[in-house]
Order: sequence, then C-alpha cells, then structure tokens
Amino acid sequence: MRDTVLVLTLLSCLVGGSTVGAQTAPTSIIRDVRATIANQDFAAGQALVDECRAAHGVTSEMIAALSWLARGTYAASQLDQAAQYSADTYDLAVAALETGSLEDDYDLEIALGAAIETDALVRAARGDRSSAVYFLEREIETYQGSPIHKRLQKNAHLLSLVGQPAPAIAAQEYLGQPPASLDELKGNVVLLFFWAHWCPDCKAQVPAIEAVLDRYRSQGLRVLAPTQRFGYIVNGQDAPPDQELGHIAQILDESYAFLRDEGVPVGAATHNRYGVSTTPTLVLVDREGIVRLYRPGNLSEDDLDAAIRELL
Repeated sequence: MRDTVLVLTLLSCLVGGSTVGAQTAPTSIIRDVRATIANQDFAAGQALVDECRAAHGVTSEMIAALSWLARGTYAASQLDQAAQYSADTYDLAVAALETGSLEDDYDLEIALGAAIETDALVRAARGDRSSAVYFLEREIETYQGSPIHKRLQKNAHLLSLVGQPAPAIAAQEYLGQPPASLDELKGNVVLLFFWAHWCPDCKAQVPAIEAVLDRYRSQGLRVLAPTQRFGYIVNGQDAPPDQELGHIAQILDESYAFLRDEGVPVGAATHNRYGVSTTPTLVLVDREGIVRLYRPGNLSEDDLDAAIRELL
C-alpha cells in the first residue's frame, strides 16, 4: 500500500504544486509534444521531436520536449521507453552544458532535471529503490547549488526520507520570535510547512493547516513554517534582500495569521536540505523527530488530519 501511495505522490509531483522558479510558458515544440502525450500518442510526439531536430538541430527546446516524452511514457507505465527517453535527454542535456548553463537556460534546466528524475522513478518502479536513491545522490553531488539541486533532493527524499530523522532547520535568520529547533520540539508532533511569498498554492493550504492546528494544538501539534528569499517581490520585480524580507513579513501578516506568534525561519539552506522545489511542501515529524510524511504540493484537510491523528 505504501508503495502505491508513493507512486501516486511521485506522479502528482510531476504535474502539481507551484514549481519554484518556474516563470516561462511552453514554447511551440514543447506545447505540441505535450498535446500528443495527453492523447497517449507517443509516436506522434517522437515524430515532432525528430522534425524539430532535423529543421533546427539540437536545441534546448527540443531537449525539453524529449524530456516530456520521458515523463509521459513513465506515467503510462511504459518503463523501457521512459528509460530510453530519459537516457537520450540526459546525454543531450549534458552535451549542451558544454556551451550553455542551467542558470541561463530554463528549457535546459527543465530537461536535465526531468531526465534525472524520470530515470530514478523508473528504477524505483522496477523495484530497485536503492539504485534510484544512489543515482539521485550522485547527481545531487554533481549539481550541488545549481537550479536543479532542489528538484533532485526532493525526489531523493520522496524515496528515502520517511522513517529517517528530520534534517535540522537552519534559523540564523527569522521573522518574529526565535523559532524552536526540531530538537527542542521533540515530544510534539511537528508539521513543517514550507512556503513562498509568491505562492498561491501555499495560501490555498492555509485553511487546512489552521483547522488541524486548532483541533490538535492541545494534544501537542506544532507548526514550523520555513521560507526563503527568491530575489524578487511583486510581479517578479527584482528586490534587494532587505526589501524582499520586508515583503515576506507583509505577506506573512496578511495571509498567514496563524503564524503571527511563531518564529518563521528564513533562508535557502533549509529549503535546499528538504528539496523544496515545489511549494507548499509539507513534512510531518513524529514525537521522536522521525519523518512520517513528505509531501510536495497541497494536501486536503481530511488527508492532513488523518496523517496527524496517526502520530498523536
């Protein structure tokens, strides 16, 4: 049963939640290939990629379109085809990095991240979870600090974090009062709520969190809500650190009233450590400090309530 839930969670993370840093719409080849995938017509998608390559050579958009074929065939349980598409995408993306960079090429970033992610998912689906985690850890080391670091860490955690001690929360900088550490919170059930000031899905998660907190606070439920800077504020306007911190404080006060009396850690280190490439990300930690749920994306009140009740 747990493996079935894990696969459903992994699939939802391919399409759900707010992707940190996602700012561009699909280009024509990517959009067209995704349309063929929606119709389960992978041969037509391959034909479009081949036509694009013949006409324009190997471009970042073409590689990204190929990565969508990897994800599409994986979702359709065509594991051999997904593995091949992943390998082809990976090889082309790594070759493209000889003259380009993930920081300057969003399509290339998406393509390489998807190739690594899908390769790991295929390994896990074939029953070799340890190989999948090892592969992801190797790629995390290679792309440490790059735009795909969080995405890879997220996938490693989806496969391996549950049942392990919760990584520490960095709190050198925070809003409000000094936040308690996870060690100090042992004996409580802790809900980690990773959010971003620009994230509508995070705001949509608030009513469910407020409801369960009101219901179970007296039984030892605590909420810790780390966030970070992203370098911009309203409408993607660039902002220096102090200005963005002020903006985060304003959003916190306006949209997250249940956190007004809590210390809110601010910093990229914790988001990297927990692989928060999707916001919100929810993590449930039991009274002994062990992770019992790792969920990128939103969770309904009923599902969140059921997960918490098991730990109280």
